[in-house]
Amino acid sequence: MGKTIAEKILSLKSGQDARANDIVVADLDFVMGQDGTSGLAIRAFEEMNSKRVFDPVKIAMVIDHSAPSPLEGVSALHHQMRVFANEQQINFYDIGDGVCHQLVPEKGHVVPGNLVIGADSHTCTYGAINVFSTGVGSTDLAAGLSSGKLWFKVPETFKFIMNGTLPAGVYSKDLILYLIGDVTADGATYMAAEYTGQAIDALSVEGRFTISNMAIEMGAKCGLMEADEKTVAWVKAHSNKPFETVKADPDAVYARVKEYDVSKLEPQVAKPHTVDNVSPISEVVGTPVQQGVIGTCTNGRIEDFRIAAEILRGRKLAPGTRLIIAPSSRQVMLQAMREGLIEIFIEAGAAVVTPGCGPCVGTHNGVPSDGENVISTANRNFKGRMGNNKAFIYLASPATVAASVLYGKISDPREFNS
Repeated sequence: MGKTIAEKILSLKSGQDARANDIVVADLDFVMGQDGTSGLAIRAFEEMNSKRVFDPVKIAMVIDHSAPSPLEGVSALHHQMRVFANEQQINFYDIGDGVCHQLVPEKGHVVPGNLVIGADSHTCTYGAINVFSTGVGSTDLAAGLSSGKLWFKVPETFKFIMNGTLPAGVYSKDLILYLIGDVTADGATYMAAEYTGQAIDALSVEGRFTISNMAIEMGAKCGLMEADEKTVAWVKAHSNKPFETVKADPDAVYARVKEYDVSKLEPQVAKPHTVDNVSPISEVVGTPVQQGVIGTCTNGRIEDFRIAAEILRGRKLAPGTRLIIAPSSRQVMLQAMREGLIEIFIEAGAAVVTPGCGPCVGTHNGVPSDGENVISTANRNFKGRMGNNKAFIYLASPATVAASVLYGKISDPREFNS
């Protein structure tokens, strides 16, 4: 009987013949914490009487959620992280370096076939490059920091087969929103989502990151893809680590399989206050918006900014409408500057903030007012997510956000494809 990608990676890392629902203890290839979780992890690490991390090269801590610090208490946490990183000589990314989920693959820390944990739910992002990566709590992170190992229940796998070609003006964000709306927020709970098919093959690696990033929004443990030539080329451009790609066997056993034809898909929008409350854009066109956000670990990459800039070039935001641009890393911001994209955004009337999570978590940037509607490229729209539980968050692609802030209402980006 064949194995899925998840079963193969966990078998390799545990030294066991691992199958779905088995419990294994596996070796970790990389461990990551961010400023929302690392304080608790450091405390747990010390309470375990651990003195040294298992391997400084295989660990990173990132200050991205509240960067720069907005509060005295957050500054104390950041100081704690800086001291710990210096003492342990681990990889450390400070304010302005970017979002953890952009930096970990961008800096070459992970490669296909790896097993990775991060104390952030969107650690599943790296599945786009054939990595079993998953979010854990701070105590589990501390155990990983100390031992380099962690226990896992091998997940069953939900296979998504995407046939056809995405139409013009429809992007990877639209595709993953559609899937989440279809299977619901708990439709793949604790499963490994495995994405495949012609539509996935056609996506850039950056587009695939968007898909895997939001696997957690359907409840999945990870969001895996096989590594093709695009993946291998991207990884080799970012890392000098040796690796072997992992493919599912033809006779692998899946808990669920769903097949889609995406050739007629239209732009999608997730309405407040759940990510699976998804509608085609034709049902929400005209909804007023006061603020737009383009960025985050879901859609803050250079490809996303190029798409948005093509729509915003030479145009101005609608009166009374704001746009916040949050690059996912320093490298992305520099590239956007070199290409003139930042200039396009600023001339359109946008505000560009420090590379990092930006307005997504609602701690310091772009908190909306009571009753305001925000259209964002982020991955969550729960009540209070952006810092005000009386605001309303809509999720969409960078193209849809760009089109919407030009009109001050949710707008179909396909009119800009002609």
